[in-house]
Amino acid sequence: MAKACALHILVKTEAEAQRLKKQLDEGANFNQLAKKHSICPSAKRGGDLGEFRRGEMVKAFDQVVFSKPVLTVHGPLKTKFGYHLIKTLYRS
Repeated sequence: MAKACALHILVKTEAEAQRLKKQLDEGANFNQLAKKHSICPSAKRGGDLGEFRRGEMVKAFDQVVFSKPVLTVHGPLKTKFGYHLIKTLYRS
């Protein structure tokens, strides 16, 4: 079964996600932005979701983590929780 480890930042609006993505594209630290802006409990860990298996996250999130390039910030991705910026650290 495929496994991955990812970081994410979860915010309420697409505009906020776009603003944070721009900061990340300009070299901002993902962990610091997650701690400051994410509304997910993972914010305390800099957005670190730890290791998880395919199918444990919502489908749209899984698709990004298991198919897009690693170590690149993807999003904003809208789910029922809000807007995510996702950075996959590895997958196996």
